[in-house]
Amino acid sequence: MAHPSAVFFSPDAPAPPAIIQEWLSARALATVIARSTHELMGLALRSRPRVVIFDAVANPEIALRACRRLKSDSFTGVIPAIALSSDGDDALECAFTAGADEIVRDRMSREEIIARLDAMLRRAERDLRVHPSTRLPGPPEIEAEILRRIHAGDHFAVCYADLDHFKEYNDRYSYSEGDRIIRILAQILHDVVKGICPDDGFVGHIGGDDFISIVPPERSAEICAEIVEIFDLLVPYQYSMQDRRAGYYFGKDRRGQLHRVPLMTVSIGIVTNERRHFTHPAQVSELATEMKSYAKTLPGSVYVADRRQDAVDGDVDGGDEAETTAVIRSANERLMS
Repeated sequence: MAHPSAVFFSPDAPAPPAIIQEWLSARALATVIARSTHELMGLALRSRPRVVIFDAVANPEIALRACRRLKSDSFTGVIPAIALSSDGDDALECAFTAGADEIVRDRMSREEIIARLDAMLRRAERDLRVHPSTRLPGPPEIEAEILRRIHAGDHFAVCYADLDHFKEYNDRYSYSEGDRIIRILAQILHDVVKGICPDDGFVGHIGGDDFISIVPPERSAEICAEIVEIFDLLVPYQYSMQDRRAGYYFGKDRRGQLHRVPLMTVSIGIVTNERRHFTHPAQVSELATEMKSYAKTLPGSVYVADRRQDAVDGDVDGGDEAETTAVIRSANERLMS
């Protein structure tokens, strides 16, 4: 289906109640009727509707069985489900137990029904925009936040953090341990950014071991230095005592050859719009990726900041060569260059 749609599940009712039709129409949601669970799942899997409404008044057993089926599938389970229910408390409990996200009952006022359904859609959209492991905003929200700051004319710094030697850690210690490392890094980033910039700091999770922080440019070095310091303090304790004492372990590369793998480090690339003019988040993303890739070529945990400026007067190279600021931590040493 080309347009956002809603599915009304009912074995025999010709259409949703008038208040539901009014709500759907106001949100430009075309309604499709499903008469069986098989038909419902076909529609849900093909078109991913915005919402499914279950008629659990006339045929509660059939409707709630279909609701359970919808919610049991990992692909369709994220679709918001509304159950039209009778006023009894038992019916309310049964609908929520079946997986309904919101209940509409006859005794509710028009205003309450609309407010509840609007809130349900907002919750569903919010849940889809966060990473399931870290609960941090995902790529759509990251892009929206960068675009918001561009349009507002704010000065900002985007810090792109990525782990080094994470794949090897996953291979050695298991994906569940790797996922725990991701959550540790997410917590460090969130706590540091929100601790230093509670009002104007933002942390998002691109995916895997890639994270974005958006902060005021004048606080970016302080924030990244603290992230690096805390990560380097905590990461050795995520290894066995043998690996921690050695400071490395032996792993296999893609060709199956043994090589020495150091403990994980974190690399952060920083870009700001203090010397550059950005009009789209893709420009910021491209430059942040470049700086992060450069940071990963340096030993240890490190952050590097782009100091170049946009080309002026026909200077295609953008003035001076890339000038970077880095903090490198290796063992107990700290080198600034």
